[in-house]
Amino acid sequence: MLSAQFLRHSLLLFVCLNISFAYGQAKKLSTITTPPNFKVAFIGDQGLGLKSQQVLQLIKQEGAQAVIHLGDFDYYNQPQAWDEQINQILGKNFPYFAVIGNHDLDKWPEYQQLLKQRMARIGLSWQGELGEQSTTVYKGLTVVMIGIGTKGNADTHNQYLAQQLQQSNAIWRVAAWHKNQQAMQAGGKIDETGWQVYETARLQGAIIATGHEHSYSRSYLLNNMQQQTIENKENTLKLSKSKSFVFVSGLGGIDERIQRQSGQHWAKIYAKTCLALDPVCVPNSTSGALFATFNVDKQANKAKFYFKNINQQIIDEFTVISEIKP
Repeated sequence: MLSAQFLRHSLLLFVCLNISFAYGQAKKLSTITTPPNFKVAFIGDQGLGLKSQQVLQLIKQEGAQAVIHLGDFDYYNQPQAWDEQINQILGKNFPYFAVIGNHDLDKWPEYQQLLKQRMARIGLSWQGELGEQSTTVYKGLTVVMIGIGTKGNADTHNQYLAQQLQQSNAIWRVAAWHKNQQAMQAGGKIDETGWQVYETARLQGAIIATGHEHSYSRSYLLNNMQQQTIENKENTLKLSKSKSFVFVSGLGGIDERIQRQSGQHWAKIYAKTCLALDPVCVPNSTSGALFATFNVDKQANKAKFYFKNINQQIIDEFTVISEIKP
């Protein structure tokens, strides 16, 4: 016959386990998705000037609730002027997350300090070294930023990216860095990051966000980044832990560049001039931003993306469904 003491201990253990399980489930649910209609703007390669300001005004006009800046801030090593440009248009407390670009290296400590001060004003925390190997979870969106190809060791960056994405409870994850592999941009850039980080992000179902090349390009849904193997050419991209897509949003305000290469994996390219007969390239590019609205149509795992330029033209539109189950 079971003793009363044994029964009491068993009951206590059962209660504790259930409380722990319930807490874990509640914690997971609290970070799994974004609020309804949560809009984020993705830009890179910004500068200080009229077009840079017009892009920020466009972001404000479109009602974006956060910016993810994909490196290369002002090109003049003027951290205060860059920060003030953002403050004047979006405000001192606007959520603005940025990863280091090659043109930010000389004054990186000053840029990073301004980014830290902004985070502090907003009351946000992060894990890691902000802007060069860091993770921020903002309103359910996990953003992992790495300085691959710009600052730090490639293997370390890849290990960090893998660890952070594996630990994420979010159904929406963004892997953000500045530089590219040659096949993952439409201009004249060379291989600068290696394929590991692209494949790591794909295997975790993370959206791959880059800058560096001064044009816009967006791939189809891919099941192999290195081989650029297309899963399908549908305009609704279904993310999973093996399939994702890549984009370059490098028209943040600096000079536009011409298309120098193409590939079957591109769904859309927007450049100063296009290669002859390229069916997906739109010429005469000007500055703009890629917007993503998460949790639309009362579907937590649905997002609508569009690239809009400062002339109010929409260049690209597509839908993303996240099938990620943390």
